[in-house]
Amino acid sequence: MNKALLKPEIQNFIRKNLKRDLTGLVLKGSPFPEVSSAEIAMQISGLKTAEKKIPTLFETQNIFYPPKLNLEQTSSEITAKYKASLIQGERLIDLTGGFGIDDHFFAESFKEVVYCELNEELAEIARHNFKQLKKDNIQVIPGDGIKTLEITDKDFDVIYADPARRDDHGGKVFKLTDCLPNIPANLDLLFNKSSRILIKTSPLLDITAGIAELKYGSEVHIVAVNNEVKELLWFMEKGFSGSLQIKTINFNKNQLEEFSGTIENKPELNFSLPKKYLYEPNAAIMKSGLFERLAEKTGTFKLNKNSHLFTSEKLKKFPGRRFEIIGIKDFKASRLKKEFKEKKANITTRNFPESVAGLRKLLRIKDGGERYLFFTTNQENKKIVLDCRKVKALN
Repeated sequence: MNKALLKPEIQNFIRKNLKRDLTGLVLKGSPFPEVSSAEIAMQISGLKTAEKKIPTLFETQNIFYPPKLNLEQTSSEITAKYKASLIQGERLIDLTGGFGIDDHFFAESFKEVVYCELNEELAEIARHNFKQLKKDNIQVIPGDGIKTLEITDKDFDVIYADPARRDDHGGKVFKLTDCLPNIPANLDLLFNKSSRILIKTSPLLDITAGIAELKYGSEVHIVAVNNEVKELLWFMEKGFSGSLQIKTINFNKNQLEEFSGTIENKPELNFSLPKKYLYEPNAAIMKSGLFERLAEKTGTFKLNKNSHLFTSEKLKKFPGRRFEIIGIKDFKASRLKKEFKEKKANITTRNFPESVAGLRKLLRIKDGGERYLFFTTNQENKKIVLDCRKVKALN
């Protein structure tokens, strides 16, 4: 961490050059002898990322940004705030502090937060930023969070961890036993220090696999932002033996979509040919697999076991996109090509053999417009096209 980057004249230069091409800036060289052009470029890149991902940091002066990879792995402000809203108490320990965004918001819900981080330089950056953010109740401990937990005489209301999802060769891993720290192997230690554990995992982790790896799971939250799943949050309660609740959250620009259920005792799923309205579940629900609960609670019917599209005669409130069906066509390429050639439409495929790109090329359909075409399979296993227009979002 080159503290010369925090000098007022260098900080001003960084903000003034926020829109500059970084490659050109690096090639031009640094106007300051105490810092390199690459160091300046890294701070500008970090500031650009923070502007959209973590606005609180962007608006705070003298924040030091780490390498790009650390910023990619950190929580966004919206997901960090969500996590902090779920827990509170006297004391929390974060075993994998990283850039520290989660701990910044945890510090508003706990009297004391203990931040642990193996990367000493990253810990130094976090310590500096906590001071700039006036978070005086965060204790920074560089080092192994598991070892810290082993030697401390403190108990915690909550233990939090975001296990590293990369192997020794830089590849991504999707099993918790392959992550660092190995949470399943250390559950006895964790429950000896706290009765409540919160684990953040990659959205690529399979829900069923996660349930199998973690004991005493009480809830899993599937968190999406603008219909893209960002993280899975696993809650474990010491001695818990009830049904695990799956909660889905989708932060859209205009509204918050929430839906929850269990994977046990699923209701019977009813199917139907397309009716007047079509529904596409948001990404968090698609990840959850709660399709039977969704149909039951919304009063809708599924088109096909594997299509994951729903329909109804009357317009329903639904956590996802809603459409009015204005036409239903059999999939016959020659006929569709004549009808749609050179016209604009948004294309979605669900349980359909052709890709979106393949269909655009085959039928010569341009992207965009107010028309939505769903290529899918109905309950009779026929390939069909649903010609739709979007229904406005609920207020």
